[in-house]
Amino acid sequence: MEYISTSALANELDIKSADLFDKLKTLGWIERKNDKWVLTEIGKKKGGQTRNNPKFGEYIVWPENISIDNEQQKVRPKLINATAIGKHFDISPQRLNLILSELGWIAKDIAGWEVTKLGKSLGGRQFEHETSGGTYVLWPETILTNKNLTSVFKDIPDTTQQTLHPTKETPKSTSDNFREKFPATLRTKDGHMVRSRAEVIIDNALYDYKLAHAYERKLPIEEDLYSDFFIPSENVYIEFWGMEDDPKYAERKKAKMEIYKKYDFKLIELNDSDISNLDDHLPKKLLKYGIKVY
Repeated sequence: MEYISTSALANELDIKSADLFDKLKTLGWIERKNDKWVLTEIGKKKGGQTRNNPKFGEYIVWPENISIDNEQQKVRPKLINATAIGKHFDISPQRLNLILSELGWIAKDIAGWEVTKLGKSLGGRQFEHETSGGTYVLWPETILTNKNLTSVFKDIPDTTQQTLHPTKETPKSTSDNFREKFPATLRTKDGHMVRSRAEVIIDNALYDYKLAHAYERKLPIEEDLYSDFFIPSENVYIEFWGMEDDPKYAERKKAKMEIYKKYDFKLIELNDSDISNLDDHLPKKLLKYGIKVY
């Protein structure tokens, strides 16, 4: 039996957590004691259980197929775990979870793995182990064909359009046009080829801080968007805004920022004033995400 927290259940039902708690109280499934919610005998008969989380303390969980007001929940797609997904791609579930974390779909929590906002948008659902209370995430089977996940294992060009319409060229994305306009011609200490002196300084700083990083990493989303830098250990993206007085650049920045906010990605922003004294500014910005450099 899979169990889901009350807050997660509220998310499934598309209602506010506070409203669901009030509803369960009205149904007589839970009651308020000593400033916390506790199960009633009726709630226990409905399958509710109490769990303890090292971070959040005591909380209530429910069978994932529970119904409210005697209404059947929507038919949900079959969910699979990291073991099943890993078997499909011929890797261990531990390695699979690390990949999902790097994609920004899950994040490591003190009790296990928790689904992110981006992961939820892909159908990921968080559950708690019945015995240990540890958290884990299950996924719809459609995740096996998600292009961002499959591209991690194989990078096969999509030639379908060329086969069906050989005379029609695929329009270039804004990112492609930008990279063509500003080619990467400057080499950094770790061998990255970047596009500006500022990016050389940033890349070299990350190298000196001994932080593994990627340059121009595509975000794991449907939109065609690349970050300037990416730190996989903490799923942190870095953007350097260097031409904000250019109207087209400002428009591009606005569009990128909307996407970063949409998916709740961890983002560090740098500008010219930061570059002039990067060793004072960048470590402080990294520290906000728990990254310490010396």
